[in-house]
Amino acid sequence: MIVLKSPKGWTGPTVVDGVQIEGTFRAHQVPLSDPAARPGHLEQLEAWLRSYRPHELFDAQGRLKPELAELAPTGERRMGKNPHANGGLLLQELEVPNFREYAVEVPMPGVSGIGDTRVLGPFLRDVAKRNEEQRNFRVFGPDETVSNGLGALFESTNRQWDAETFSNDEFLAPTGRVLDSMLSEHQCEGWLEGYLLTGRHGVFNCYEAFIHIVDSMFNQHAKWLKVTAELPWRRKIASLNYLLASHVWRQDHNGFTHQDPGFVDHVVNKKAEVVRVYFPPDANCLLSVMDHCLRSRHYVNVVIAGKHPAPQWLEMDAAVKHCTEGIGIWQWASNDQGSRPDVVMACCGDVPTLETLAAVSIMREHLPDLRIRVVNVVDLMRLQPQSEHPHGLSDPAFDDLFTTDVPVIFAFHAYPWLIHRLTYRRANHANIHVRGYKEEGTITTPFDMTVLNDMDRFHLVMDTVERVPQTGQRGIALKQRLQEKLVEHRRYIEANGYDLPEIRDWQWAR
Repeated sequence: MIVLKSPKGWTGPTVVDGVQIEGTFRAHQVPLSDPAARPGHLEQLEAWLRSYRPHELFDAQGRLKPELAELAPTGERRMGKNPHANGGLLLQELEVPNFREYAVEVPMPGVSGIGDTRVLGPFLRDVAKRNEEQRNFRVFGPDETVSNGLGALFESTNRQWDAETFSNDEFLAPTGRVLDSMLSEHQCEGWLEGYLLTGRHGVFNCYEAFIHIVDSMFNQHAKWLKVTAELPWRRKIASLNYLLASHVWRQDHNGFTHQDPGFVDHVVNKKAEVVRVYFPPDANCLLSVMDHCLRSRHYVNVVIAGKHPAPQWLEMDAAVKHCTEGIGIWQWASNDQGSRPDVVMACCGDVPTLETLAAVSIMREHLPDLRIRVVNVVDLMRLQPQSEHPHGLSDPAFDDLFTTDVPVIFAFHAYPWLIHRLTYRRANHANIHVRGYKEEGTITTPFDMTVLNDMDRFHLVMDTVERVPQTGQRGIALKQRLQEKLVEHRRYIEANGYDLPEIRDWQWAR
């Protein structure tokens, strides 16, 4: 290794207008900003450029001299054509087990689950195990693999670690397929990008709130994917997969600092050919989505999933169908079959799905004549028009789900305005009312997090009553009852420190 220490701005103008440039912060600026108006600056610029002796490099027509052009490497010795850095040339197929074998049994919607990422953990464990000889799969995370519910990985591999160890350390070894012993999102992102660019596969698991730390690194990788997809000699590489767990709605114990779902707002700014965003509502959907992401090429896939015990909605065949379509009507939760709905209850994300279905159960009990359609969204980009994203729904398909004139109460995992941004061209956009995270958070109970942001089941029902006048006096009475229930909720959690029994023990009964 040769280490060269040089002054900042070396070989440029040393002093300009009596002010030191070389070796100071000023060298990072434009040292000669107005040579056209300042003859002295123009003379300095000419001297600076001539100091590189261009007459030795170029002929009279400005072409590089042939003897110098011949020095450049050819073929695979060129930097851009180096096969060791053209990851698509080196890429081997990942050996992925059948994700269906890890399915949760769902004899009926709403059965209890252990936590969606805890179901995913054994699947990733076996992906690591099956690809151990090829050494082409790793899981990266800023000291959060166990915290994010992926501890099963350590049943088949270790954290790679070459430094000193102590008697109370766990899962540290010179070889391992997990890199998470450093609390640095930057380091994990850099490791994973390099790993993908040299022809391997990986997953970056992170707390949802702190993935923002690598916003600019994600930017550059997404831009690189977009440009290289247009170069025929650049082979496609494995996708960059983010798994964001410990998400906003279940950071009730860490509080406001850990509550931020805005990474998806940042991601959807990038080219539609590159980005994908998924919100699986339960464990079987998460397995289906992650299998797809691991097999995909040249994307950035963002998957948001929970790690805490949560209801499970779909058995595996139904989950695969739902994830393949990316969006759909849950007929088993709806009662508008064969008729026009009075309201569309839409949801995207695991906690929004729970609160939406709880709201639907309240309305079906107290407003039995109300025709309700439940629409669940897994693939966020299905909401965009087909002209804007390859996953986008056509206008007729969107209207088939959301109608053209019926109120839509939409419970969303992240900031609500993102849904408006994705759907503003749709015929029924004026009737779409979105509830989501609106920067209200603290250390509180899980249900209270939804109440603070008006995304709880009670607010969703009251939103419906306000927008569906045919609920009449029954609706007005139900709204009053739910307002009283919110007061009861507040008093109960302040006295007990946990949610009402009817919230904690709620189950889908339809």
